[in-house]
Amino acid sequence: MTYVRRGRWIMAAAGAAALLTATTACGPLAGVADGGGKHPFTVAFGGDVHFEGDLRARLDADPKTVFGPVGRQLSGADLAIVNLETAVTTGGTPAPKQFTFRAPPTAFTALRAAGVDVATMANNHGMDYGATGLRDSLTAARQAGFPVVGIGANAAAAYRPYLTTVNGTKVAIIGATQVLDDELATAWTATDTQPGLASAKDEVRLDRAVRQAQEANDIVIVDLHWGQELNSCPTDAQQRLADHLLQSGADAIIGSHAHVVLAGGYYKHGYVDYGLGNFLFYNANGRTAQSGVLTLTFDAAAKRSTVTKAVWAPARLENGVARPLTGPAAQEAQTSWLGLRRCAGLTASPTS
Repeated sequence: MTYVRRGRWIMAAAGAAALLTATTACGPLAGVADGGGKHPFTVAFGGDVHFEGDLRARLDADPKTVFGPVGRQLSGADLAIVNLETAVTTGGTPAPKQFTFRAPPTAFTALRAAGVDVATMANNHGMDYGATGLRDSLTAARQAGFPVVGIGANAAAAYRPYLTTVNGTKVAIIGATQVLDDELATAWTATDTQPGLASAKDEVRLDRAVRQAQEANDIVIVDLHWGQELNSCPTDAQQRLADHLLQSGADAIIGSHAHVVLAGGYYKHGYVDYGLGNFLFYNANGRTAQSGVLTLTFDAAAKRSTVTKAVWAPARLENGVARPLTGPAAQEAQTSWLGLRRCAGLTASPTS
């Protein structure tokens, strides 16, 4: 039995070939399994993405080429996930804050062309253009047939995972943010009656979402917006939340927000990456230009950890776009990345 083209599409070649769709746009529908056992699969992760400055001009010129060659690393995995740190709207009113980001609906065209399958919009820019911007974002995602998590018309929708089946394995992806401006947190947090974002500050609700996802699926991935800007070490709040969510059933917790790269590695039985850095970001330079693609191999049948392999492919932002590194530059960046584990309490292999 062979499989091609990612989590959205599964090709089963057993006698007559059949092409089966595995997911639906922006909604939780389990994908199509192959009828056999569970097989390992890969998920690629990128960090913060927006389309500001020169990136907007590139988006307008040709949305299918904005990400450049790094898209090949994303599309090479069975699934690919990024943090979409912008409202997708041409309307709305900017929030009263220093930086507000928005992009046209062609942002989803760019993501899909780069091989991205799912985006989390749970971050401190997801509602930069208010409730109107939120509605426009959800409409644009639905019309594009592009799955987004961490945002919704109410809390049930915002905390709802994206579900798919890859190589016979049922996968749930949840998005939430631990970072919200104090003066906007109440208005931006999704409730039973209010649209908004899935807040990781409501640990009870996030915990319930993870536990419910774990009960119904083989693999649970949580993509979090968390940490402290420009701090290469995780905060106490990050470490506590990671420990809690792993106990609740998460297999991997991957994050962004600090605009610099943080450590990735094993914590007990699960895999945690505290910060992937910028990925498509207009004003990156120096430390904030350090980037990369994290690719995890999952195996639901594995005994010690369902994450059986982790590969960090370093990149550097040039004119806002992540460019994969090679040769000595890649080796130096890899060594630096491994060294970040010293302040993160992470290991190279599972410990339980």
